[in-house]
Amino acid sequence: MISRNELLEQLRDLGVREGGVLLVHMSYRAVRPIEGGPEGLIEALTDALGPEGTLAMPSATGDDDLPFDPAITANRDDLGIVADLFWRMPGVLRSPHFDAVSARGPRAEWITGGPFVLPPAAPDSAIDRIRRVGGQVLLLGVGHHANTMLHLAELVGGAPYRSDFHYVDARGTEVHYGENDSCCEKFELAQGWLLDAGLVRSGQVGHAEARLMDAEDLVRIAAEKVRADPLVFLHPADAGCEECDEARASL
Repeated sequence: MISRNELLEQLRDLGVREGGVLLVHMSYRAVRPIEGGPEGLIEALTDALGPEGTLAMPSATGDDDLPFDPAITANRDDLGIVADLFWRMPGVLRSPHFDAVSARGPRAEWITGGPFVLPPAAPDSAIDRIRRVGGQVLLLGVGHHANTMLHLAELVGGAPYRSDFHYVDARGTEVHYGENDSCCEKFELAQGWLLDAGLVRSGQVGHAEARLMDAEDLVRIAAEKVRADPLVFLHPADAGCEECDEARASL
């Protein structure tokens, strides 16, 4: 069992900035057991950021066939127990976009109150606003396949592929759009790029491997790689990856 104070020390040693903005992707199974359970982890993250800091987590729906209501629509299952708990907590704001972000702190209203954009991680999305205010990205027990900020980097870098997705608007109308999507396995390339540049910090938080980076560094470096090779995040055509093949077929 790791105490809340130990968690706080781990987060500070890793480099979480007091007063900053922090987007967290996590697997609670990798972090546990910790004092206070999922609530204790949220408290430790909040303490590390301090009263001037803003904590954010992904909060997207898993049901594209129903209108999204930020007050009642559940998170997608793979976002985990902590993210699903966080959006329901007092003081947490949730963006009205079906690919929502939840946030609490001084920057929460601005982050979650931006325009409705498509694809969901496009410039001026909640993800982009986290980058624009100098936010950090924390991966707890998960790899870069979960790192939503890389979808923004694809768009900034000009990745040309789009897969067919849809959502249902408030009137019940099914709306189709093109999203820069793939299996995301090759997002893990970003770890090597950041390591080569000395721009990622690794350590332990709870029992999980933790990686911390500035969102701006990540987007800048990954976008440069996409400009040099627009298909860098797709598996080769002969790899048998259905999702990457769908993206490639859109070209």
